[in-house]
Amino acid sequence: MYDYDVPDQTGKLIVVTGANSGTGKEATRRLAAAGARVVMAVRTPAKGEAARAEILARHPAANIEVRRVDLADLTSVRDFADRIIADGTPLDVLVNNAGVMAPPTRMTTADGFELQFGSNFLGPFALTVRLLPALLAAAAPRVATMSSGTANYGRIDFDDLQWERRRYRPNLSYAQSKLADLILTRQLAAIAAEEGWNLLSTAAHPGFTRTNLQSSGPSLGRDKPKRSPLEAAYLLPSQGVEQGAEPLLYAATSPEAEAAGYYGPSGRFGLVGPTGPARTTKRARDTATNTRLWTQAEHLTGARLPVLTA
Repeated sequence: MYDYDVPDQTGKLIVVTGANSGTGKEATRRLAAAGARVVMAVRTPAKGEAARAEILARHPAANIEVRRVDLADLTSVRDFADRIIADGTPLDVLVNNAGVMAPPTRMTTADGFELQFGSNFLGPFALTVRLLPALLAAAAPRVATMSSGTANYGRIDFDDLQWERRRYRPNLSYAQSKLADLILTRQLAAIAAEEGWNLLSTAAHPGFTRTNLQSSGPSLGRDKPKRSPLEAAYLLPSQGVEQGAEPLLYAATSPEAEAAGYYGPSGRFGLVGPTGPARTTKRARDTATNTRLWTQAEHLTGARLPVLTA
């Protein structure tokens, strides 16, 4: 039925952000079906509980719980991470899936960051860094982060990361945030290698997967729903969420996934099909840029690498 079979996850604790819909819900379902205990990290708990009930209807033995986190609010991110750490259970996998796509006007997070850069990159960055103590307590921890094919035309503008000087461009802002996610993946992999951590940092993109992401973002701040220009490109091949979640599941669980590996659909135009390696844009492979963005993210979020004692 599926191109990718999730290996046995029995005994593992996995956090999935944006787990109430789309690729996040599908990833949660299949990880739980494979035996993992999954924490559904969602902004709206009621929606999370509804998704949890749907999954339990198909998999009554699934071990899943809903916890609130708003990636557009760094206080919420800190509180969520603190609670996971306080539980005292090693965290085997963090799946950074949640995101917002192309709101029509420049909007801001609770901390004043441009919404896409804040929600898609700074929030997941802070969550990842704050959860490192729990991750590094696990035997073979992983962080799998969702990027996008739009990262290929993204640019990191260090002079205007928040789109305060330039005219706000929804799709270019989204592309910048998703390029930043690729950079997060690669820089975390580099840090893990340098520190000698047994932590695997990977990334994925879903190709052109039909989810509510294409409409929810462009509809923000509008009275009537609006579709993304991408979704209007009906001539492009697209796929359902069952297939679209597989690159992320592969990045999160496959024994074949590699450090800094990037995975996506291998079919037409890289938009559909079975999971395979994806090309990492040159802009995500610049060591100086990656180090600079990580340092900037630490400054903006206040989240810094833990000092670990032997």
